[in-house]
Amino acid sequence: MALKATIHKAELQLADMDRNHYADLALTIARHPSETDERMMLRVLLYALYAQQGIALTKGLFDPDEPEIWVKDLTGAIQLWIDIGQPDEVRLRKACGRADQVVVVCHSSSSELWWKQIQGRLGRLRNLTVLRLAADKSQALAALAERTMRLQCLVQDGVVTLSSDAAAVELTLQQLVGAAA
Repeated sequence: MALKATIHKAELQLADMDRNHYADLALTIARHPSETDERMMLRVLLYALYAQQGIALTKGLFDPDEPEIWVKDLTGAIQLWIDIGQPDEVRLRKACGRADQVVVVCHSSSSELWWKQIQGRLGRLRNLTVLRLAADKSQALAALAERTMRLQCLVQDGVVTLSSDAAAVELTLQQLVGAAA
């Protein structure tokens, strides 16, 4: 018998001063049985950083043909595809063909090696942005995970602070490739 997803709820107060975007977001997160607290909290963080009309958490690990998060317009076209980890070249090419913009966030200690191996083969993908989050910061996000969460996300001058009543994590995402790189 297959294990089922664990449901987590998050009330997220967002104050993104860099984009002048302020919102109270209510998230229901289906956590795959093999997903860690760290990875789930990365999804919450990225949802907050890219919050806009049409954004949605997808089936993620349940469906290998979907990203972790996407933004679709009213016609169903994918405007933004967000992946977490170290996807292979084939997946990235496919994502760049399906979406207007693709963002990948790598966060493990091996992400530098992955990037060195793959970056030369991705030069033609103009709609690809790759961001790197330090492994220790990514691991610190796991401390914020609970079944029911009340979180605050402040973005100012490229610095992101995600906090709860129990802890706070301050982080920055390093851009490895993308429009502004």
